[in-house]
Amino acid sequence: MTILLKEVEEIAKLAKLKFNDEERQKLQKELDTIIIYMDRINELNLEGVKPLEDVNETLENVSRVDINALSLSKEDALKNAPAKTEDYFKVPKVI
Repeated sequence: MTILLKEVEEIAKLAKLKFNDEERQKLQKELDTIIIYMDRINELNLEGVKPLEDVNETLENVSRVDINALSLSKEDALKNAPAKTEDYFKVPKVI
């Protein structure tokens, strides 16, 4: 099965995309490659193959241990701030 330029144009129209002639040709080749690959997959005998439910079946949660440690004091954190108000960083208003 091959993808025709007419089909590429229809897909682009449905996706509300515009392509020039060169881009349409490139897209046609790429879609053709995808269709050929899918046809190859369809030829495989998958009888007895269980559907994949979870790709991370064997992974375990490997969170690090939460350890109390010293951190910056307010004064140290605000020391190099370009603008500050009392104990806080001053930033531009964002709406």
